[in-house]
Amino acid sequence: MAISETENRQIDAEPAVIVTRVDDFAATLPDRPDILAARLQGEQICLILEPLALPQALVAAVRVYPLRREGLIGLKDLQKLKIEGLPELVQGLVQLGSFTLPPNWQPGEALAVQQSEALRKMLLAVVSDARLVLVRIAEQLYRLRLAKSADVAEQRSLAVETQEIYAPLANRLGVWQFKWELEDLAFRYLEPDTYRHIAKTLKEKRNERESFIEQLKDTLGAELARNDIVADISGRPKHIFSIWRKMQKKNRGLDQIFDVRAVRVLVSDVSDCYAALGVVHNLWSYLPGEFDDYIANPKDNNYQSLHTAVIGPDRQTLEVQIRTHDMHRHAELGVAAHWRYKEGGTSTASFDQKIHLLRSLLEPTGHDGDLLEQIRGDIFEDRVYAVSPKGDVVEMPANSTPLDFAYHVHTQVGHRCRGAKVNGRIVPLTYKVQNGDKIEIITGKNPQPSRDWLSPQLGYLAASRSRTKVRSWFRQRDKEQNKRQGREMLERELGRLNVRDLATQELAKQLKFGNNDALYIALGAGDITAASIASAVQNLRREEPAEVIRKRRQSPQKKSGSAGIAISGVGDLLCNFARCCRPVPPEDIIGYITKGRGVSIHRQDCGNYLSLHARHPERVIDVDWGNAADAIYPAELQLHAFDRQGLLRDVSSVFADENVSVDSIQTQTDKQSMQVTMDLDVSVPGLPTLSRVINRLEQLPNVTSVRRRN
Repeated sequence: MAISETENRQIDAEPAVIVTRVDDFAATLPDRPDILAARLQGEQICLILEPLALPQALVAAVRVYPLRREGLIGLKDLQKLKIEGLPELVQGLVQLGSFTLPPNWQPGEALAVQQSEALRKMLLAVVSDARLVLVRIAEQLYRLRLAKSADVAEQRSLAVETQEIYAPLANRLGVWQFKWELEDLAFRYLEPDTYRHIAKTLKEKRNERESFIEQLKDTLGAELARNDIVADISGRPKHIFSIWRKMQKKNRGLDQIFDVRAVRVLVSDVSDCYAALGVVHNLWSYLPGEFDDYIANPKDNNYQSLHTAVIGPDRQTLEVQIRTHDMHRHAELGVAAHWRYKEGGTSTASFDQKIHLLRSLLEPTGHDGDLLEQIRGDIFEDRVYAVSPKGDVVEMPANSTPLDFAYHVHTQVGHRCRGAKVNGRIVPLTYKVQNGDKIEIITGKNPQPSRDWLSPQLGYLAASRSRTKVRSWFRQRDKEQNKRQGREMLERELGRLNVRDLATQELAKQLKFGNNDALYIALGAGDITAASIASAVQNLRREEPAEVIRKRRQSPQKKSGSAGIAISGVGDLLCNFARCCRPVPPEDIIGYITKGRGVSIHRQDCGNYLSLHARHPERVIDVDWGNAADAIYPAELQLHAFDRQGLLRDVSSVFADENVSVDSIQTQTDKQSMQVTMDLDVSVPGLPTLSRVINRLEQLPNVTSVRRRN
């Protein structure tokens, strides 16, 4: 496999030299059966692709692709050939060859359309040169031809893959000479009995039908010329799968299918369409009920054409389609593309553009590089295109709604949107816009967005840009209201947690807000919750060391003897929590030595403690919270509510859900006002749990307030 220095130079001669060089390289490989089989496969695929006149570099890549796919040659071998772009083309083909349907997938499953559509799009999106897709289609056709001698399971697997992916893709690319054979072979393997029955019923061979079409084109062309109508006539006999599909769709027998043979007439303008129709009807008798005027009455997708069925030469039925060149281009590449209603699927305009570029690449222009750059760009992102009442085309993300359309036109149009008309009909604002939809927005006098528009589950907006505009409107409108409500929420949360010694500025800094107002607005808008306040308080308590009022002695750090309570700094002394303040971690605490009751633990801001300290400062000792993971601490809550049956049960359920122990409950009920007050002694592991319990209790029906006592 050695290559001489002379051969290593970059080839600048005729393009055909590229293929010759690759063939010469392949000829140096050993004559093993696997290598010969791979070389033969590459040659056969090239023969299938020959009518498309693909560039020689791509043909060369096709010839060595099977060798690379089977691991018979390496990437370095391709690089040694010094053919620009060849390794990338071959690797792209190898990558394409890895795509297949999911294992054990069967036609008709729930996600069949989405799965096959996704695979088709991947086939176009992953390769650097989109013309490689044509090679993959030709390779599939080669596999189908070989499968005539394969077992039934392999035939069926190939046929399903072809029917779901490659035949529709060939249809979209307009490679008709591939499409009909792919569909017919797949149909033959999937429905062999039906295929043989239709083939036998046709009573004539395909080449005979093709000969009939050619004679008919000559006759019709001469008659149109005599009437001074310049026309392009094309036609081909309908293949067996297409005949069967028409029979299924119309629930008819083969003798009632009138477009087994069909021709298409393209003229310059609408008047020539109707003139050509007159010529056709003068030549042959038309079949009543088989004439459709889609020019005067376009289809929903704006497809326009004249369709008529006639009894042609030798009493053979024939369908004739007549349209202008512009109508034909629209039908092939526009929002009414032929494959849409044939396949019954949906598409996006970016995919249409991709198909258009792929077709353009099939036409040798000498400027393929620019087109390839376009394909590698943003055109692969799925978009949808709608039309405004003035005729402007608006581009939006896939799955956009009329509300997205309104915000795209103008922010204020979106804010004032009250409804929408699509193609003249009122639709819900959650309607998914389709390509070519003409959208008219119904607006009100004043801006009035709904908060429901922000919910992804409700489906009002698909574009993040639109949701940002709605959020901005609410923030601006509710700024003062949110600020006021946020201040009230903060004061209420700190009050019910009985936190009095913490500056709001410290909380704002802890929560990453620049100032107090930003904290209030975020709290009022729901960007942060009351639980965030409790967590911030706890973090601040941990970060700031407790201020020692008076340091009496340094005691070894130990756990107190009180079960379930972790206090450091009291040594072996008996300790208890003062009932006046009931401190809970991480609040700053201090110890006070009592007479006969050991050390009483107070919050440092407790009023009783401050009074005791003023009278007996010598009894104050420095204490701190211990680090026992399972420690619990007493707290006292007071709950006010309107009395109702089941209230105590619901309150108990909250404590049970939060794993909080209830030490005692005292209930007082005012029979006249039907109000009840509950004093609850509970044991909690810390301040965040206490805040969460208070929040849940406040959500109970009939509960008016819950506060921490003292």
